[in-house]
Amino acid sequence: MPPEKNAENTRELAFIEALKEAYIEEMERDERVFMVGQDIQGGIFPHTVGLVDRFGPERIVDTPISESGMYGTAFGSAQEGFRPIVDFMFGGFTYVTWAECSVTTGQYYFLHGSQIPLPIVITLAVGTGQRLANDHSMGLHGSFFPQPGIKVAMPSTPYDAKGLMKAAIRDNNPVVIPWHMGLMMDRGPVPEEDYIVPLGGADVKRVGTDVTVLANSLQLKNTLEVAGKLADEISMEVIDPRSFEPFDMDALLRSLEKTNRLVIVDEDWERGSFAATISARVMEQAFDLLDAPVTLVTFPNMPIPGGYMEPYIAPNPDKIETAVRAVCR
Repeated sequence: MPPEKNAENTRELAFIEALKEAYIEEMERDERVFMVGQDIQGGIFPHTVGLVDRFGPERIVDTPISESGMYGTAFGSAQEGFRPIVDFMFGGFTYVTWAECSVTTGQYYFLHGSQIPLPIVITLAVGTGQRLANDHSMGLHGSFFPQPGIKVAMPSTPYDAKGLMKAAIRDNNPVVIPWHMGLMMDRGPVPEEDYIVPLGGADVKRVGTDVTVLANSLQLKNTLEVAGKLADEISMEVIDPRSFEPFDMDALLRSLEKTNRLVIVDEDWERGSFAATISARVMEQAFDLLDAPVTLVTFPNMPIPGGYMEPYIAPNPDKIETAVRAVCR
């Protein structure tokens, strides 16, 4: 189990520093772990800066701008017993090699009769707030999590960033870890000692009685802001799924037994999304618990625009508050 967050040897780290610390600890612990990506030696993002000086170019491997070649290097290495971390830089770039990093990767273990594991971590920066337009701002968790055989988890805090990444690196299955650029410099407590955050466990961030709000990453931060604002009017129970696949359905159902209302905030398109899937599962498994329809706060079904238009389509505190008020009316 993870150590206590308020332990004496806990420090404050930025989200991106916690990710980097996970890489360093796992590469020092296991010489089979290495990273491959575009310009990770130079460090487009701070979480890979200086790693090449520490581990050398054989373990921090820069590639040409060829996502299929980059991912092929990682896939073949995992087949041979290595434990690669593939850094796609921005999430949208995974679509360039989508057949390989989703379908082929997810089905590999099953098609080999559960005899050959494929320990590979796919990590990518995602999210709105930087006004980088569609290819650089898509969420991607909603595309990966329906793929059989792939685990998907997304940290919302520095503590979870380190713990989930370490759990992913040690897992014998393919694991996708998107991280939101809007949280990159957020700070929080991170223990110095070794710990993991197990994949598949949700975290109740705020206890409430009137409505359950399921939210993750930057949208968890926005949801907690709304919960504080409405505390005297509406008691919001806020749950961070942390892991989309496997998903902690039991934690959600326990919450709905109290609140009987559900809002899902998901920085992804509504159509075919994680939010839509969980909404359908709740309607199938817990319809009698609901006093109101499940309400989703997502992107409209349109490309994510760059520039000044982005804030108009992304989930935000005002949209979350409107949804919570409507469901509790």
